[in-house]
Amino acid sequence: MHSTPRTLNLGILAHVDAGKTSLTERLLHAGGVIDAVGSVDAGSTRTDSLELERRRGITIRSAVVNFRLGQGDAARSVNLVDTPGHPDFIAEVERALGVLDGAVLVVSAVEGVQPQTRVLMRTLKRLGVPTLVFVNKADRRGADDARVLGEIARRLDVPVVPMARVVEGLGTRSARAVPYTGADPDFTRRLLDVLSAHDDALLSAYVTDPQAISYGRLRAALAARTRGGQVHPVYVGSAITGTGVGALLEGIRQLLPTAEGDPEGPLSGRVFKVERGERGEKLAYVRLFSGTLRAREQVPVGGVPARVTDLAVCEQGAMERRAAARAGEIAVVRGLATVRIGDVLGRVPEGRPFGDVFAHPSLETVVVPADPDDRGALHQALTRLAEQDPLIRLRREPGGERLSVSLYGEVQKEVLASTLDEEFGIAVGFEETTAICVERVCGTGAAHEILDAAGNPFFATVGLRVGPAPAGSGVRFGLEVELGSLPLGFVHAVEEAVHATLRQGLSGWRVPDCTVTLTHSGFCSIRSTAGDFRALTPLVLMAALRRARTVVHEPMHRFRLECPQEAYATVALALSRHRAVPGSLRAQGESYVIEGHLPVDRVHFLERELPGFTGGEGLLETDFDHYRPAAAPRVRERTDHNPLRREEYLLHVQRRV
Repeated sequence: MHSTPRTLNLGILAHVDAGKTSLTERLLHAGGVIDAVGSVDAGSTRTDSLELERRRGITIRSAVVNFRLGQGDAARSVNLVDTPGHPDFIAEVERALGVLDGAVLVVSAVEGVQPQTRVLMRTLKRLGVPTLVFVNKADRRGADDARVLGEIARRLDVPVVPMARVVEGLGTRSARAVPYTGADPDFTRRLLDVLSAHDDALLSAYVTDPQAISYGRLRAALAARTRGGQVHPVYVGSAITGTGVGALLEGIRQLLPTAEGDPEGPLSGRVFKVERGERGEKLAYVRLFSGTLRAREQVPVGGVPARVTDLAVCEQGAMERRAAARAGEIAVVRGLATVRIGDVLGRVPEGRPFGDVFAHPSLETVVVPADPDDRGALHQALTRLAEQDPLIRLRREPGGERLSVSLYGEVQKEVLASTLDEEFGIAVGFEETTAICVERVCGTGAAHEILDAAGNPFFATVGLRVGPAPAGSGVRFGLEVELGSLPLGFVHAVEEAVHATLRQGLSGWRVPDCTVTLTHSGFCSIRSTAGDFRALTPLVLMAALRRARTVVHEPMHRFRLECPQEAYATVALALSRHRAVPGSLRAQGESYVIEGHLPVDRVHFLERELPGFTGGEGLLETDFDHYRPAAAPRVRERTDHNPLRREEYLLHVQRRV
C-alpha cells in the first residue's frame, strides 16, 4: 500500500522565448500527462489554452497542471504553474510567486541571461524561493552552455553548481547532455567549494580531511542549501529534444522542498487566480497552506462567510472533483461570488508575502470603443477582466464616459484589444499611453472644521495635519486627540476617508507616502453618524494638503544599454531626446555599456528606435527604479466629485444622501 505522495507547487519562470512553455510540455510528457509534446509555434501546447496565447505564441495567463514524479515513498505530486515570460504580464508571475514551494528558472543557451531573467532571479532571491536553473536550447545554433553558466553566476549574482554538461553535438539537434556523478572528482570538488561557503560543519570537515567527505554527504548538503535558497543547481539540455530533462526531473524530486502544512490545522489559504466558468460563475484558484477545505462548507473569505458549493483539485493533467482539498494542494473553488484575487480563506498564511513583489503598472491609457453605444458593455467587460488582473485598475475619467486602465507596456495593450474583440465582441482603440505619476507632500499643513460652525453642514468636528514621509513608507494615520474622546467607529470612518481621498491628490495623482494626524475631533451623541465624519474628512484633508503643497513625480526606469561603439553618438543623442539621465559608461569588448535612468513613458519609443540605430545589435534592459519631480506640469482630473471645489462637493454629498 502506497502512501499519498507529497505535493510540490512548482513554478516555471523565464524571459519570453527562453523555452519555458516548451519545457512545461516536456515535463508533462515525462509525467505521463500528455502523449506527445506540444509546440508553441503550432499552438498545440497544454498550458497555453487561450486562443490568443496559441496565436501569438506567448503565455498571457498563468496555468496550473498536475503530474506525478517518482514512485513509492519518493513520489511527488507536482502542481506545475506555468507563468508568462513577457514583462507586460509580470502581474501574473507576481501572484504565482506567493503560492510556490520551488521554481525552475529557464535561461536560453543562445541568448543567455536576459532582462527579465535578472528581474525574476532578484525576486526569487528576495522571497527565498528555492530555485533550480535550466539552460535550455542546447540544440540551437549559437548555443554555448559554458558562456551562459558564467553569465548566470556573474550577472545573476548567485552561487551556482553546474549539475550537467553537453558532451556532444552542442548547437545541433543531436546535442546530448549528461549529468555529473560522484565519480567525477572535478564535480565533487566544485560541489565542496560552493557548499562549504554556506555550511560551517562541511567547511570544518573540508579543512580537516576533504577526502573523508562522502558524496552522499555532499548530496544531502546540496539538497539542504538548495531548499534554503542559498545555492542554485544548474542543469542544461533541450526541451524540444528532451536531452537533459531527465536530470532536471531528478533535481526537482530530490532537491526542491515539498509543501508543508497540517491538514488537521486551522484553515489557511490564498486566492491567486480568478477566472469565469462556462456559465459565467467565478472559479477561484486557492493554494491551501493549512487545514482542509470541504465542499458545502461555509468558510471565512476575506473575513466574510461564504459557502463553497463545489471544488476540484489538480490531478494528473485534469481537474478532479473532490469532497475536500488538503494543505499543500491547489483547489479550484466554486460558489464564492464576491471573491477577489488575494483574498484569504481562513487565517492569513504566515511568511507568505502576496502582491507588491514587483512595481505596480506605471503607464495608463484610455480605452475607446469603436461604437459609442458599446460604452456600457465595455465597462462591464473591463470589470470582468479586472477580476483576472486587479492591476488593470479600471478608472472612470471625469464625466464618467471615458475609461482608463493601467498597463505595464504596449504588448499588454494589444492583447487587451484582442481579448475585448474575441471574448466580448467589442472593438476598441486607445489614446496615447501616458505615465502614472504620484504626488509627494512638500511640507506640513493643517486644517479643521468645527461642528455647528458656519459652512459646516456635517455633525462632526475634524482636524487633520499632513506631513511628508519617506518614499515607500506608505500613508501613516495617527491620533493627537485623547483616546476615547471619539467613538472608535468614527475614528475608523476618518481613517478610511483619509486613505480613499489620498488616491487622488491636489493634481489628481495618488499620494503614496505621508503622515496624517487627527488633531481635532467632536461629535453630537444624538445626531452624529460615521457618515458625517466620512463626508467631512475629504474637505479637511484637501485643505491641509493645499497648505502643505505637493509636487508631481514621474516614474523612472533604471536602464542598461549595450550598443556597438560606432553607434554610441547616435544612441547618446536618442537618450538625450528621450530625457534620459545617463549614469556610467564603460567599454565591453567592441561595445559600450551605458547605464542610467529613463522616464517610463519614453521606454517604448527608445525600444522601437534602437534596432535602427544599432543595426539590430543594441540591447536594452529596464525596470522600475524610483520617482523624480516631473519636468513639466502633469495634472490629471479627479474622477470623483472634487473636495477642492467645496460647493460642488457639498451638492454631490447632499444629493447622495
